[in-house]
Amino acid sequence: MAYVPAMRTAVYAGSFDPPTNGHLWMIEQGLEMFDRLIVAIGDNPSKHYSFTVEERLDLLRASTVACDNLVITRFDNRYLVDYAKKKDAKYVLRGIRSAHDYEYERVMRHINADMAPEINTVFLMPPRDIAEVSSNMIKSLIGPRGWEETVRRYVPEAVFKLLAQQGADGAQRDLKIMQ
Repeated sequence: MAYVPAMRTAVYAGSFDPPTNGHLWMIEQGLEMFDRLIVAIGDNPSKHYSFTVEERLDLLRASTVACDNLVITRFDNRYLVDYAKKKDAKYVLRGIRSAHDYEYERVMRHINADMAPEINTVFLMPPRDIAEVSSNMIKSLIGPRGWEETVRRYVPEAVFKLLAQQGADGAQRDLKIMQ
């Protein structure tokens, strides 16, 4: 009987509010490293999001190439390691952009290991040109004249189109209020 290696499955979770090129880089790396990558949008009812879960799912799907080993889904109100166990994932994929991220992720890795020692955390550090970008940073760049040129370089095209539409709608609302 031939040896068949177990499928290496990882979960890459986040809010993806909105997805950035940094998220896409992490997904690409995860697809190279693992046999199956589950990209899971966390939905925390105590947080305020700019986009609905359905919008974030659609944006991720529109921004990635559909393939058999990529699953884009959501998870609600549970620990990430419990979700990983439910999905038979042995790995959690996390990105580290800064020393602050490292400290947070280091603590979370140890807490996760206390809860589920069979789940391994894999850290990746993105390249410099996208390392400083976060979803919150993207949202903070929207508004000033010329924001489109700046934001476009940091997000997938589907995300940019939605942000540009919302920006135009917001400008129209502001104009009506001023009249």
